[in-house]
Amino acid sequence: MEEQRGPGPSHWWRDGPPWWHRPGDREPRPARWPWRSTVLITAFVLGGSNFAAHAQPHREQLDGYARLLLLVASLLLLWRQRHPVAVVFGTATAALVYLGAGYPYGPVFLAVAVSCFSAVVAGHRRAAWAALGLLWAGHALVALWLYRRLPPQGDKAAGVGQEIVVATWVLAVVALSELVRVRREQWARERADRAQAAQRRADEERLRMARELHDVLAHSISVINVQAGVGLALLDSDPEQARAALTTIKAASKEALGEVRQVLDTLRAPGAAPRAPAPGLARLPELVDQAATAGLTVDVRGEPPHLSPGADLAAFRIVQEALTNVVRHSGSRYARVLFEHEGGELRLRIDDDGPATGADAGGSGNGLAGMRERAAALGGTIEAGPRPDGGFRVLAVLPLHTREDQ
Repeated sequence: MEEQRGPGPSHWWRDGPPWWHRPGDREPRPARWPWRSTVLITAFVLGGSNFAAHAQPHREQLDGYARLLLLVASLLLLWRQRHPVAVVFGTATAALVYLGAGYPYGPVFLAVAVSCFSAVVAGHRRAAWAALGLLWAGHALVALWLYRRLPPQGDKAAGVGQEIVVATWVLAVVALSELVRVRREQWARERADRAQAAQRRADEERLRMARELHDVLAHSISVINVQAGVGLALLDSDPEQARAALTTIKAASKEALGEVRQVLDTLRAPGAAPRAPAPGLARLPELVDQAATAGLTVDVRGEPPHLSPGADLAAFRIVQEALTNVVRHSGSRYARVLFEHEGGELRLRIDDDGPATGADAGGSGNGLAGMRERAAALGGTIEAGPRPDGGFRVLAVLPLHTREDQ
């Protein structure tokens, strides 16, 4: 049973935060304008810079030009989801001009960090790295060489330790951005894998139901067709025999309707337990009796072993389809069913003596394909074809123990 996962941090790390993607999203949504976060960042940058100016009296005081640079660097973040490359270079340039003008250090770097994060997550890694490299190289150039020609007056060269701090800051921003990008790609792959698995399960369930409906309807309609022909032929000459044929038609149609309803109930309520047990080899005598009403004598040899529910259903449907094909496509009115089991395998053989009475001798393509699919799903095989001495043979090899038993 799959473990239930709550909305805690571990769930976010494994599947992504709930606001990052929504269940059912099939196509990427258009980029939104990040108004709220941009307003908050702008307020923090402007307010934090004013606070930093009081703590750094040796730097140039904030004026209108400084506030304009801070405002430009922050408001550029409105376009960070639509034009991440232009925004990351724009914020880095604005921050570099701001520092080159001698204004106090402060939260202007926050706008650069946010724009770099958005560019890396959007897949523009080289652009983000280049912008941060430009900012660091420009800062180093100003702090180590151009400080004599730029304000403030009397500024001193920066120490190696300060440049190491700036480089560490740049690397931390890049590392965090790359980490989020990698996790986002993993979330996308996991969502795609889950969607493919769900589609695969839906396809397998649809194929299983198609096989069930084919097997049920093909067998029942074959019996009904034979008995309807008998009833029409004997309606005037032998009314009692015609009445018996109609009784058989009624019973066969009632059984078919019951099994069809069982399959359709599964469609209406996926995952719900079926109202009636799935048919298995325990119903083999009933299947032999139905074949007898269609004029086919069935000789069953060997004892069916105990099988898992899936293998039991598959074996029953294989016998049912093979006998239906004998009724519909063989001139023989006699069939043999043989059960042999050894070495963990069940060998199920159905023979008739022929001759074939139509172009679809041995069965229709859908029926044989359905038998092969049932056997393959359990790890078994099906061989079907004409016998050298005439007639037709279906040989199924199924494992006695499947995953259901484990």
